[in-house]
Amino acid sequence: MEYRRMGRTGLQLSVLSFGSWVSFHKQINDGIADELMGIAYDQGVNFFDNAEVYALGESEKMMGRVLKGKSWDRTSYVISSKAFWGWRGKENKPNQAGLSRKHLVEACHEALRRLQLDYLDLYFCHRPDKNVPIEEVVWTMHHLVQQGKILYWGTSEWSGVEIMEAHRVAHQYNLIGPSVEQSQYNLFERNKLENEFLMVFKTTGMGTTIWSPLASGLLSGKYNDGIPEGSRFALNGFDWLKDRWLKEGYQDKVKRLSLLANELNISLAELSIAWCIKNPNVSTAILGATKKEQLLQNLKSLDAVEKLTPETLQKIENIVQTRPILPEY
Repeated sequence: MEYRRMGRTGLQLSVLSFGSWVSFHKQINDGIADELMGIAYDQGVNFFDNAEVYALGESEKMMGRVLKGKSWDRTSYVISSKAFWGWRGKENKPNQAGLSRKHLVEACHEALRRLQLDYLDLYFCHRPDKNVPIEEVVWTMHHLVQQGKILYWGTSEWSGVEIMEAHRVAHQYNLIGPSVEQSQYNLFERNKLENEFLMVFKTTGMGTTIWSPLASGLLSGKYNDGIPEGSRFALNGFDWLKDRWLKEGYQDKVKRLSLLANELNISLAELSIAWCIKNPNVSTAILGATKKEQLLQNLKSLDAVEKLTPETLQKIENIVQTRPILPEY
C-alpha cells in the first residue's frame, strides 16, 4: 500500500481507502462489513469513511460494531464522519440539519456514540450551508479540534470560492482552517480537481479524499449489459443515481474503455481507479464494495498505475473526451 500526506498536514492516508455510502446496512450486513473492513485493513487500508446521513445513522452504527469487535490499535486507522443533512430524514426539525454550531456539535457527539469512538480523525462539513455565516462554521470546527473531539476538519462538495473564504476567516481570526476536501472525481467528473481547485491546492495545500472513482459502478463495466439485481442502480430510492449516469450516454465510452483495459490485461475498475490516483492532488480514493472479490480486485488498482503510460493516458482521453478546458491567463 502507498501512503500519501493529506495535503500539507502530517496525516498519512492509504492511497486507497474504504467507504460505507450506500453499501452499509442497505446492501451488506455486519458479517460482510466485518469481512470487507478486515480485508481492507490487512491490505494496508487505514482510512474508513462514513457520515451521519448514510442509511440515516445505521451505517455508522454498523461500522462502530465492526470496529468494537476488532483488535486493531486505534492509532493505526483513520475514521471520518460528515454533518449537514442530519440522520432523521424527513423528520428533521429546525437545527437538526445544516452547519449551525448547534448541529455541528450535536452531530459530532452523535457520530461518536454511533461509532463507539472517543474522537473522529476527520470531520467534514458535508455540503456548504448558505444560511450560516462562514465565521460560525470555522469557529465551531476550530473549537471541536481544540476539545480533542476531532483531529482535522474538512469540506465536502464545496466550491473553490467557499473553501478559500473559510481559509480567509481562519487566517483573520487565527483559527484552524479546513485541511481536506471530499469531492467526486472520476473519468467523467473532473472539473473541480483538475480546474477549479488548482489555485486552492497551490495556496492552501488542501488534501482530497475523493469519492465515486468508479462513477457509482458505471466505470467497472457492470452496467454494460443491463442493471444487475442488487446493484446500486437497482436499489429503491436511487433512481436519481441511475438517471445521473445512464442518461448521460456514457455507456459507449465505458465499453471502449473496457477494450483498452483488456489490452492492458487489467480490469476496467483497476484502470479507472488507477487513473484517479495517478493525479498527485488525490490523497486517497474511497472504494465501495459489497463482495470480497470486488474489493480485492479494486485494491489491485495500485499495481495498475504503472501501466498508465503517457501513450495510454492519451488513449483514455481520446475515448472519454472529458478533460476540463483551463482558463487562459
